[in-house]
Amino acid sequence: MSDTDTARIYLATPPMFELETFKPRLEKVLDTTPVACLRIAANLEDASELGKICDQLRDICHRFDVAVVVDRHFRMVEKHGLDGVHLTDGAKQVREARKLLGPDAIVGAYCGASRHSGITAAEIGVDYISFGPVGDIGELGTGERATPELFRWWSEMIEVPVVAEGGLDAAALETIKDDVDFVTLGSEIWQADDAAGEAQQLLTLLKG
Repeated sequence: MSDTDTARIYLATPPMFELETFKPRLEKVLDTTPVACLRIAANLEDASELGKICDQLRDICHRFDVAVVVDRHFRMVEKHGLDGVHLTDGAKQVREARKLLGPDAIVGAYCGASRHSGITAAEIGVDYISFGPVGDIGELGTGERATPELFRWWSEMIEVPVVAEGGLDAAALETIKDDVDFVTLGSEIWQADDAAGEAQQLLTLLKG
């Protein structure tokens, strides 16, 4: 990322949410904050229910010219008119997803804090690499953290865009914001009563 660029916001839905309640909250965020992409991170295996979420959130996002990707389920992308997939297991399914979706779809890969996994996925042909968690995500975040040094090295050495995710409060954002292309905001904003206001505050920090 060049010195004059500001990291862009990449939204992620909560793992569980009530669709009709979530939709107006999402619309308000998109109406007030520039967003590059929404990741549907719903923790659902029911294809019918997940498909309904994909269809309705896609319509909202495309109205705001925001791309939509779905966690893991790359076989749902074409059927539901999505823009791509976010793979959560590093490089393991990148070839299969790219072969099915073609060269124009977004294929991203979450690689934890593994430089090796990120490089492998980049060589295969992903559109972005995501590293995390960066900050504190509670008792579930017991694995290795993605350090500011990792993002700095990646931004200097690798051309594939890099995304930061996990525990991105103001303190964590300050440590990585100059070395990433995108920051994933999920629980960081959805846990707030005013998600749009929280997104605006974090955007101001990114620009600072």
